[in-house]
Amino acid sequence: MKVPRLLTVFLLLASTDLVAAQQQTKITRIGFLFGTSPSGVGTRMDAFRQGLRELGYVEGKNILIESRFTEGKEDREHALAAELVRAKVAVIVTGGSTATRAAMKATTTIPIVMTQDPDPVGNGFVASLARPGGNITGLSNLGTELTGKRLELLKEVVPRLTHVAVFGSSTFSGNAQILRETELAANALKVQLLYLDVPYPKDIETAFRAASQGSAHAILVLGGGVFISERTQLAALAVKNRLPAIYYTTEFVEDGGLMTYGANRSELSRRAAIYVDRILKGAKPADLPIEQPTKFELIINLKAAKQIGLTIPPNVLARADRVIK
Repeated sequence: MKVPRLLTVFLLLASTDLVAAQQQTKITRIGFLFGTSPSGVGTRMDAFRQGLRELGYVEGKNILIESRFTEGKEDREHALAAELVRAKVAVIVTGGSTATRAAMKATTTIPIVMTQDPDPVGNGFVASLARPGGNITGLSNLGTELTGKRLELLKEVVPRLTHVAVFGSSTFSGNAQILRETELAANALKVQLLYLDVPYPKDIETAFRAASQGSAHAILVLGGGVFISERTQLAALAVKNRLPAIYYTTEFVEDGGLMTYGANRSELSRRAAIYVDRILKGAKPADLPIEQPTKFELIINLKAAKQIGLTIPPNVLARADRVIK
């Protein structure tokens, strides 16, 4: 039977509209790999999503975020990174150095965007900050450089400070570089360091016992998924042992820790969305320079200070960006 010409045109237009609609609703998968629990990075995930919304991306409509969390068990990151590769995500966004290293080993073709890394060049992730040169780009948090500043703040808060217990994790990528910078700062301040390796949650209480036995006057916490996942326990044990502690990101202080100084990591996560957008629009990670933070925050928890019997000097309080009472 011969189809009327008008009906043929209608069917052709309808088919064209259907194809266009399918193209418009194509959903891009974005992988997110974190070396902690969802609760440990809730504000950063919210900031990343906000950044995507500002650029016109809507979850369930044109993007889908495939999140993977190790819950502080860093030995799981390689398996989770491989999962994201098998899910055929367009980009993998990483929440820390160990996650970046796991993603780097899982793929050399899928673009990787770091939300924050203490030392991208020193960790071997990029050739240079200006021209990364591979499939990895993103943002630095200057964590390596800032450990010296954190030690200085401890010295101001605890004037008699001569011994500091340093909590680090040998499983954390970049731990060695950060520790070297800390030792340089300690020498300048005439402070002796007691390094305590805390690779797993079960090691936290042991580390506090060793800090007390080693006559530590305060604690400096370096990076590692184990710490952010167990931040409430860290804060409680610091109070129990009456030890002032300084951390590297806001979540610690919001959950009972004494003090933190560092880059605004929520802002870094929001800006990571810009990198994702550029890559999805055709930019190559190799050509996108690593961005470094310009805003740093000092946050102090006065309730925690009172619990350990510590008075924060007025000149330090005056410099705080936020004080939790």
